[in-house]
Amino acid sequence: MRILVTGGAGFIGSHLCEYLIKKGNQITVIDDFSTGTIENISHLLENPNFNLVRDTVLNENIMHLLIEQCDRIYHLAAAVGVKLIIEKPVHTISTNIAGTERVLEIAHKFNRKIIIMSSSEVYGKNTAVPFNEDDDRLMGATKYSRWSYACSKAIDEFLGIAYHRQYALPVIIVRLFNTVGPRQVGHYGMVIPRFVKQALKGEPITVYGDGTQTRCFTYVGDVIRALVNLMDTPQALGNVFNIGANEEISIYDLAVKIKDKTNSSSQIQKIPYDKAYEKGFDDMMRRVPDISKIHKIIGYNPTYSLDQILDSVIDYTKKNMQA
Repeated sequence: MRILVTGGAGFIGSHLCEYLIKKGNQITVIDDFSTGTIENISHLLENPNFNLVRDTVLNENIMHLLIEQCDRIYHLAAAVGVKLIIEKPVHTISTNIAGTERVLEIAHKFNRKIIIMSSSEVYGKNTAVPFNEDDDRLMGATKYSRWSYACSKAIDEFLGIAYHRQYALPVIIVRLFNTVGPRQVGHYGMVIPRFVKQALKGEPITVYGDGTQTRCFTYVGDVIRALVNLMDTPQALGNVFNIGANEEISIYDLAVKIKDKTNSSSQIQKIPYDKAYEKGFDDMMRRVPDISKIHKIIGYNPTYSLDQILDSVIDYTKKNMQA
């Protein structure tokens, strides 16, 4: 199978490419390296079934060629991370909406099956947890850049569903809930790699807000297997699926757990949202997925506990800090 992975040099994309190559597929990655890194895919570069294109999904000519030559598309290319979204809101909106529009337009021309990566952010400030795929959405004010990402991913979903309904394009949409694991970095606001690195260095572990906000973290390997299984499941077409885990933990308790696991001397320091991000920053206090739909379709259940996830990230970070 010839597979195109947009954003394949990113954290999730690199794990997906690795998995798909092991299954005997031919993989082409297009990535502009705005957040992805060559280190994530360096171990794949010499593989004859792996091809890297350094460019943006906004390049119509390149995308036309790559989609014409592939059988399936995993569309991961996007601006990600709260910090990046706040610092570069124009980049976030244009990359996510225009990029997805370009990919869908050309995928329709060649009738290519596509999975579009969305986010739990689309649920906004909804408090009715666990979040079900059919729940209403509640967004913050447009003056806060933080919500531009949620809205841009929602537009991506609307586009994907529209192409499926109007043109019968084989589209699947997934909403990821805090995917973590080896290779993820904390530069753009990802909390676990940031906490782990701070703890290992003996630096203050910086908790944004009061730390009572809760999250459920999903191991990247569980996400990858779910994506591939959905792509192979005809009943998934035209549907939206949550991919996540149900082990809920507060961010402060997460900091304590990481401090204990690393035997760190670090202090846990709370930083107001206004100082960490922007004035008036709005957060989701709980983010818990309802995963009954994806379980019914492909039998999905997360296999990694939070402790196992943290152990894998700590081990990876230790090795890379020593290198």
